[in-house]
Amino acid sequence: MEEGSDIDDTDDDVQEAPPQLEDGRNAGPLSQDSYLSFGDKKRTRPIKQSQRLFRPELVTQIETEVNKLIEAGFIREVKYPLWISNIVPVKKKNGQIHVCVDFRDLNKACPKDDFSLPIIELMVDATTGHEAMSFMDGSSGYNQIRMSLKDEECTAFRTPKGIYCCKVMPFGLKNAGATYQRAMQNIFDDMLHKRVECYVDDLVEFIVRHRGIEVDPAKIYAIQKMPEPKNLRDLRSLQGNLAFIQRFISNLAGRCQPFNHLLKKDALFHWDQSCRNAFESIKRYLMNLPVLGEPTLGKPLILYIASQERSLGALLAQENEAKKEQAMYYLSRTLIGAELNYTPIEKMCLALLYAIRKLRHYFETYTIKLISRADPVKFVMTRPVLSGHLARWFIFFNQYEIIYTPQKAVKGKSLANFLADHPLPGKWETSDEFPDEDVFLTEELPAWTMFFDGSARRDGAGAGVVLISPEQLILPFSFIQGETCSNNAAEYQALIVGLEMALDMKIPQLDVYGDSQLIINQLSGSYEVKKEDLLSYHQYATFLLERFDQVFLNHVPREENCMADALANLATTMALGENETTKVPHISVRVVEEENWRKPLVEYLEHGRLPEDPRVRADIKRRAPRFIFHDGILFRRSYEGLFLRCLDKEEAQQTMDEAHSGTCGAHQSGPKLHFRIKRMGYYRPTLVMDCLGHAKKCQVCQFHANYIHQSPEVLHPTVASWPFDA
Repeated sequence: MEEGSDIDDTDDDVQEAPPQLEDGRNAGPLSQDSYLSFGDKKRTRPIKQSQRLFRPELVTQIETEVNKLIEAGFIREVKYPLWISNIVPVKKKNGQIHVCVDFRDLNKACPKDDFSLPIIELMVDATTGHEAMSFMDGSSGYNQIRMSLKDEECTAFRTPKGIYCCKVMPFGLKNAGATYQRAMQNIFDDMLHKRVECYVDDLVEFIVRHRGIEVDPAKIYAIQKMPEPKNLRDLRSLQGNLAFIQRFISNLAGRCQPFNHLLKKDALFHWDQSCRNAFESIKRYLMNLPVLGEPTLGKPLILYIASQERSLGALLAQENEAKKEQAMYYLSRTLIGAELNYTPIEKMCLALLYAIRKLRHYFETYTIKLISRADPVKFVMTRPVLSGHLARWFIFFNQYEIIYTPQKAVKGKSLANFLADHPLPGKWETSDEFPDEDVFLTEELPAWTMFFDGSARRDGAGAGVVLISPEQLILPFSFIQGETCSNNAAEYQALIVGLEMALDMKIPQLDVYGDSQLIINQLSGSYEVKKEDLLSYHQYATFLLERFDQVFLNHVPREENCMADALANLATTMALGENETTKVPHISVRVVEEENWRKPLVEYLEHGRLPEDPRVRADIKRRAPRFIFHDGILFRRSYEGLFLRCLDKEEAQQTMDEAHSGTCGAHQSGPKLHFRIKRMGYYRPTLVMDCLGHAKKCQVCQFHANYIHQSPEVLHPTVASWPFDA
């Protein structure tokens, strides 16, 4: 039995049967310990639905179905029940009648069983990739679970033959699915998710092969043979069939956009040319549906998102063993209501939010590499004031590890196909219409620069390497080579040492400069390596260069490579002969520098970088909403809504000197000094303790402070025993 709909018109009391209804006969009890109970219903008044009339030709068929349930032992007759529901005869595909029960009133009165049900997507992914699978289907599984004896009469329903109640669990009850899943969990407890997967087979109708997940060809054939919809019912039937395979269709909401005006209330159904073109386009797309893959643990997932004027779209993919992206899940939805008035960047944020809600089980397990035209996470983080839906979005985004990659920096077939399915309107191409156009700009960080030079002499060889960061921080290195070699081999060794250091520092982009024209041309392919002693160096250097995301080789005159040349000569000079010895004093130098507390926040707000320590990562993501980075300056939002400039140690010391003993300084106490600096618009996490310490160390305050003449201890008066003793 299954929940039906309340129908008062006797002419329309026969409906099309949903595909999940099956005839539950000849099924025995699953377990004597498995029961369905409704819980506490004492606070709800029992409801007896009014009697429903049926056509005479249906009465005979209904009585036949009731007799079958009585013979199977599924129902029994009951007298004077408190709850009475009506039956709904449903016409099945084979033309027979199936008797369903309208349990809507009973479901409202019963508490919901929150037992967790399996996620169909994860279950399908778990079965993908196996060479062989064995399927076992239970007969009338719901009807094998008995009802609790005290709740049997609550399921009473009225038929032309009499009033009956269910002895076994029927379809249509709110907690039927949770009760059945709990029973399966108890039976296959030690085998679930290892060798056995339990699911409702009517919900999973994809074809699972070792190569991936495919759509049942029968479903595609049924849609291909569908004629053009002639009324609203045909159109809804088409959309229902497409919604069943929406996981395989890119931008389904955008493809069905021409149909939306026909679904409005009181709209005249007119199948125009735009609807006809969209219908044919969908049929052509169904001829080459993609094969979806399963996720591999340990590898990040790639999420493409896009937004249009009236729809959103997303694609979840992952690189396979062949380094090619394989689609896993397509998402799309239509914008409604106030969402149509969102700015393009807000629609991009909404697309990410929709993807997180639909695919939360993937976001909680994998690192997500987000690829889109704009960075929605950065847009939310850089808002001066977070309120309403922006504040909710920010909290939602920070729960997961999302790494943004600009769309312009990615090249691949998956991205090309995704952008082709989500074309942008022409007016969206101009950034003048966006109030937040800086978010749409792709930031290209300058690459690191490396100068190298090698020097070889009769008694030894040396190498010099100079690394220059994008912030123009110079890192010079000098190395002594252990064996004598030619000058070209020394140049190769210097280059290899520099490349290995850059890889250890995880530098993605590198500009390499050297004064050896032979080495540069050999690595660029202009010259051929003829000497055998250089061949091994050339092969290993080429291997290191391929590990960078982007690297450029440049030849410079020796005059422009003077620092690396000097370091190489210094290392060569320090190289000792075979019989030479020297004493090297052991000197331990420890430089302790206070870490700038602003740097991790700036790195996260500007570039999205986070430290490797998970605790520090969580702390920075928790504190970041109160900070903004604007024009190279870090500000903190105060509780009054003001923006306070963040200070480092030296700036804080200078600010305290000026506020305490400067031109307008009044030598305030520590708390008063902190209040004044805060009013001036400055912030530092340890500013309170710094102000207290600064006021105590002020020499002028110590000279001119009021002296306390009170004794540190309580005075004890002494009384003479004999005051008038002569």
